[in-house]
Amino acid sequence: MSRPISVVIHIDALRHNLARLREAARGRTLWAVVKANAYGHGLENAVCGFAEADGLAMLDASEARRARAAGWKKRLLMLEGFFDAADAHELERLGAEPVIHSRWQIELLKSAPHSNLKVHVKINSGMNRLGFMPEEACGVINEIGSIPGVEVLDAVTHFANAERPFGCDSAASVSEQLKRMQSIAATEELCMANSAAGLLQPDVKGNGLRAGIALYGISPLGEVSSQELGLRPAMTLSADIIALRTVCRGEAVGYGSRWVAQRDSRIAVVACGYADGYPRSMPDGAPVWVEGKKAPLAGAVSMDMLTIDVTDVPQARIGSPVELWGEHICVNDLACRCGTIGYELLCAVASRVPVSSD
Repeated sequence: MSRPISVVIHIDALRHNLARLREAARGRTLWAVVKANAYGHGLENAVCGFAEADGLAMLDASEARRARAAGWKKRLLMLEGFFDAADAHELERLGAEPVIHSRWQIELLKSAPHSNLKVHVKINSGMNRLGFMPEEACGVINEIGSIPGVEVLDAVTHFANAERPFGCDSAASVSEQLKRMQSIAATEELCMANSAAGLLQPDVKGNGLRAGIALYGISPLGEVSSQELGLRPAMTLSADIIALRTVCRGEAVGYGSRWVAQRDSRIAVVACGYADGYPRSMPDGAPVWVEGKKAPLAGAVSMDMLTIDVTDVPQARIGSPVELWGEHICVNDLACRCGTIGYELLCAVASRVPVSSD
């Protein structure tokens, strides 16, 4: 018998979330972002679940090859472009569309022949990571467009604070970034919206929506739930109870003895630990779902197991499945408790955890 822990990816939830983002796109090109192995959900699962997207957005040629091998025949957007000359050649062969964000990429494009390479030009409107400054945009776009065999499709940018209200007090608010893009909008198509902007920022127009975390059923906003946005979690991480014991009042559980029983307690040991991707920093009281009820984490997460207090869940038994996150336990809530974001938990599930889809 294999260790009783698993991840299940819900393909119907992926399809449902894509349909919700299609509504939010309001006629724009809908890119499904599948970087980081589809945010931990599996690129091949994403190819299936996002079949109705207009294109997939990713990071490197290996992902593009996997998508093509899985049967994806539509557009591919390479969010960081190419990384060397061989990479650029491979992306053109695969029919992928790289984002050009730096001068060295332009020089590399000029150094090799191209037959039909379509590209997007990245504009730095306030994120200050990648991209050309807005005042450079027209010249850069014209320069790239003059390279034989290369066609510029649009200009893209990325919002630093799409989850905040429009016009919030920030040097890189959505309203400020849009202002910086105005001069480009007069002559070029723009692709600007991410999940949060698509769902919550109607002032963000353009020709494309690059949807990421929301496609996996996770709200891009801490204060707005997935349910409120009409999204369904697409990943369930679960593990079984492998031991039960009674701990008397005053006794401690786990490394560091941080959790001390305030009453005689029934403690369950669950076959999931930080080596599986469940954060070691998760505090006592974080919820799990077992036998139709929430139960709190009780004690430090170990490498291969964690402990929960099932005193108030008398139905819990050896073999009871425990949902660590999924339909009943919000991954964003867990992430907030241990000082991170839901994205990190989804992407950090370890390769030793068996993955299936339904």
